[in-house]
Amino acid sequence: MILVRGLSKRMESTFKTAVAAMIDIAKGRRPLSHESLDELAPSASIEHLRSILVATAALPARDEHLIRLERWITDTLKERDDAQDKEILHRFAVWHLLRRLRARNRGTDTTTSQAATTRRQIRAAIALLDWLKSRGTDLPSCRQADLDTWISSNGATARESGSFVRWAIDQRINRNLTFASVRWTGPTGPLDSEERWRQTRRLIHDHDLNDEARFAGLVVLLYAQPSSTISQLTTSDVDTSGDTVTLRLGRVPVALPEPLASLARALVAKRRGHAVLGDQGTSRWLFPGGRPAQPVHPATLGRRLQRIGLQPSRARQTAMFELAGELPAAIPARTLGIHIKVAVEWQQLAAGDWARYAAEISRRQRAGSGASTVRVQP
Repeated sequence: MILVRGLSKRMESTFKTAVAAMIDIAKGRRPLSHESLDELAPSASIEHLRSILVATAALPARDEHLIRLERWITDTLKERDDAQDKEILHRFAVWHLLRRLRARNRGTDTTTSQAATTRRQIRAAIALLDWLKSRGTDLPSCRQADLDTWISSNGATARESGSFVRWAIDQRINRNLTFASVRWTGPTGPLDSEERWRQTRRLIHDHDLNDEARFAGLVVLLYAQPSSTISQLTTSDVDTSGDTVTLRLGRVPVALPEPLASLARALVAKRRGHAVLGDQGTSRWLFPGGRPAQPVHPATLGRRLQRIGLQPSRARQTAMFELAGELPAAIPARTLGIHIKVAVEWQQLAAGDWARYAAEISRRQRAGSGASTVRVQP
């Protein structure tokens, strides 16, 4: 038991469970299958064991985030006592959210952020139903005054319940309610274009920084990609076979300029995961994670970017805002994997409601000593 010394009792228990499962599989007492592992209590040790078996081709790959989400929904609905609420939640979670998620992914794996967003929406729906029950009513009988009180007193949870309420209205569960979509109306102040390009130059020229973090940061700054998307990039998304290196973010690949192209070539050639098995130069993921055959977690990638001085969310908004002002909406939609409606909204913000932004930046540049156009030199 030297291997488990120093672990907490809970960690020691799950570690022993995983070891016992491995022994049972090796001796033929337990079938080698995903379903067999699913029968065990969920734990990080069991999931790591599953990752090893997938990485070594002992088990086929599957959409683990979707499987865990489905299991979580089933367990969550079992805890509901009210039959009417359980039926409504089942329709919302299974027939609306999960079906929409599968349609969007079209056979690709569910991302961490997609699963987390779905869970938040279901939790918000449950919170609303429980709140209505505490007031002696339910969703079909809810009045607009009740909903307004919920919205004004429950903050972020109330906002996240908007998709549930609008779905209920559309499904005619309660057609007397209204819950307007919350539309983002642009950044709270002028965005700093000069800071974006300063960060870009730093990541291009500072060779002391980790290549993975440099490449991921530049994809955020230049192509407005979130950490959740970057973490899901595979080696097949980067084409280094010709003189021009391309990166597939949307339907049409983007040609990478130098020195970003050389950085991409180096990353594909020498990427290494933190897992002991399965990821030493053989993983399909561009950013391998700590588990075999799994990509880096978006939160982990985000923290790596923060450690090199980049704020991923703000940097992405800055990049998206500027790209929307420079390009027709159809181009970001085709090349950056952004939905056309979202691209149009960004373009309207950049060219319409936020026209003052250009004047503000112009005033800054006239006041400074730099040129009006910032260029990144390799």
